[in-house]
Amino acid sequence: MLPSTQNTTLFALKNKSQSILPLLTLIALFFVAFTSSAQDKKAKALLDQVTSKVKSYDNITIDFKYSLQNAKENINQDSKGNVTLKGNMYVLNFMGVTKLFDGKKTYTIVPEDEEITISKLNENDDNAITPSKMLTFFNSGYKYTMDIIQDVRGRKIQYVKLVPTNAKDQRKEILLGIDIQTKHIYNLIEFGKKGTKTTLTVNSFKTNQSLSKNQFTFAASKYPNYYINKID
Repeated sequence: MLPSTQNTTLFALKNKSQSILPLLTLIALFFVAFTSSAQDKKAKALLDQVTSKVKSYDNITIDFKYSLQNAKENINQDSKGNVTLKGNMYVLNFMGVTKLFDGKKTYTIVPEDEEITISKLNENDDNAITPSKMLTFFNSGYKYTMDIIQDVRGRKIQYVKLVPTNAKDQRKEILLGIDIQTKHIYNLIEFGKKGTKTTLTVNSFKTNQSLSKNQFTFAASKYPNYYINKID
């Protein structure tokens, strides 16, 4: 998977799955509710519409492209993945690793290492990410304003700029691209203070799909030869 994007790691797993963490930070921005009244009113109105639209769906499936660039370090990487969310559950597939959260436990499945890490959700852990937190992750800590509008293959994309209020944050700014017509997220671009640029672009945004009843259920029988690491 991908290297960390300027200290955006949200989990502390010490295995290959750790590199999936910066991606979850960006995915969190796709489901954020912005509530501060001290922000740009037009930006707030647009983001409120996006939030309302997201909350209206029973489930969401996103196919995405994730790119990481840093000219100084000669890094230029592209990857693809997908994530399905329903209520407080999700399944994320990215660069050969699957992360499943069934509402109580997170299962990180790494086929290359034949290893599965199981961890319980700690409600008091500020670093733990869940779909519910994805809806409120950036309620505070950012100033946001309307930015440019771009025409992308016939689609009008309105960008909203988010700037961290904490001077110690290693992210310089974030641009959130919103399709004006559908009120869906088109892309997200994050600029790090050390020259790293990460971009998450939505290739497909599907809602209210017919999901399997076992979509978010972990079955150990599917992995008979895997080492299972339980973290309580």
